[in-house]
Amino acid sequence: MTTADVTVESARGIPSDTAPAPDERLRRWRLVLGGGAAEGTGCTLTGTDAAMDGALGALYGAGSRQERGNGKRSAGLEGSAPNVARWLGDIRTYFPSSVVQVMQRDAIDRLGLRTLLLEPEMLEAVEADVQLVGTLLSLSKAMPETTKETARAVVRKVVEDLEKRLATRTRATLTGALDRSARINRPRHRDIDWDRTIRANLKNYLPEYNTVVPERLIGYGRASQAVKKDVVLCIDQSGSMAASVVYASVFGAVLASMRSIATRLVVFDTAVVDLTDQLDDPVDVLFGTQLGGGTDINRALAYCQSQITRPADTVVVLISDLYEGGIRDEMLKRVAAMKASGVQFVALLALSDEGAPAYDREHAAALAALGAPAFACTPDLFPEVMAAAIEKRPLPVPAEV
Repeated sequence: MTTADVTVESARGIPSDTAPAPDERLRRWRLVLGGGAAEGTGCTLTGTDAAMDGALGALYGAGSRQERGNGKRSAGLEGSAPNVARWLGDIRTYFPSSVVQVMQRDAIDRLGLRTLLLEPEMLEAVEADVQLVGTLLSLSKAMPETTKETARAVVRKVVEDLEKRLATRTRATLTGALDRSARINRPRHRDIDWDRTIRANLKNYLPEYNTVVPERLIGYGRASQAVKKDVVLCIDQSGSMAASVVYASVFGAVLASMRSIATRLVVFDTAVVDLTDQLDDPVDVLFGTQLGGGTDINRALAYCQSQITRPADTVVVLISDLYEGGIRDEMLKRVAAMKASGVQFVALLALSDEGAPAYDREHAAALAALGAPAFACTPDLFPEVMAAAIEKRPLPVPAEV
């Protein structure tokens, strides 16, 4: 089934596994096939259906595909930003948001619309999502001044939506991890960890009284304003990591808002840029990145290593597809040295909902041999990964890795 088929079946909330009535079946086949003398349904579309068909035909019709013989492209959307903006408005009218996002990505890929994203009226019409933000960031250096404010507004909307979704759970999960990592042996009554205390004192069980005498109390450290952990986010900004850069920037801002965590955010390609001073605004962080270019993980880790002052209380998170353009052996030596000093090292192949991208399996295996398994992480799993690293527990590596 093609993207166009899925798009049609998703229109108006029609599930793809239902058994439609004969007339409805013909209507849907007509929308999928796109009309023409050979489509054979004999079904005529009117009203909203005709408008939907026009929106689909502009993107998935024969005229929108690359002609392999002469390399020419004929797009139903034509070449002007107003026409594209009108089309974007149409698909938002006829299709649900999730389908609109798929169609937008297909339009960018199939019709070469990347440059049209530099037009303000185009940006005002799009359905903003993480993938669109990645595309905008890759174009940011070529973006004219008249478009930059509109682009920032689009990016800010996505970032704010992500913060609303992720911030509360992240703070709650990591606050609990920080408290548990600061267990003390003379806790106040309300700070006693009763499960661990009972297990530690089972030898003091008195059967005649059916009770355990807690000679040694184990509790949680009380929350304080002091910095308990240092976190370094080291982010590969090569083109394939666009979604990961967006999510990592949002998480970086959330972590930076927690007084008990000192957060540093570093992005790299063949150069290394420290964006820590911009963490109060993840939009500034994102526009401080430059997607694309080469990769020098060793240089980035060398910089991160130089910033570590409390290795036993530091978590370093490398987010990269591990295609190293620098010195491979030196990269691995740095990881080994950091771990030997007490640093908790986390290697993520991606931080996104799309799963693992293409990645260097040899380097991933080498990191795993050092006790740092590399795996793709969803935004929903990331707080648990960080909590495990803070508490120095085994990481919750997804089962498929």
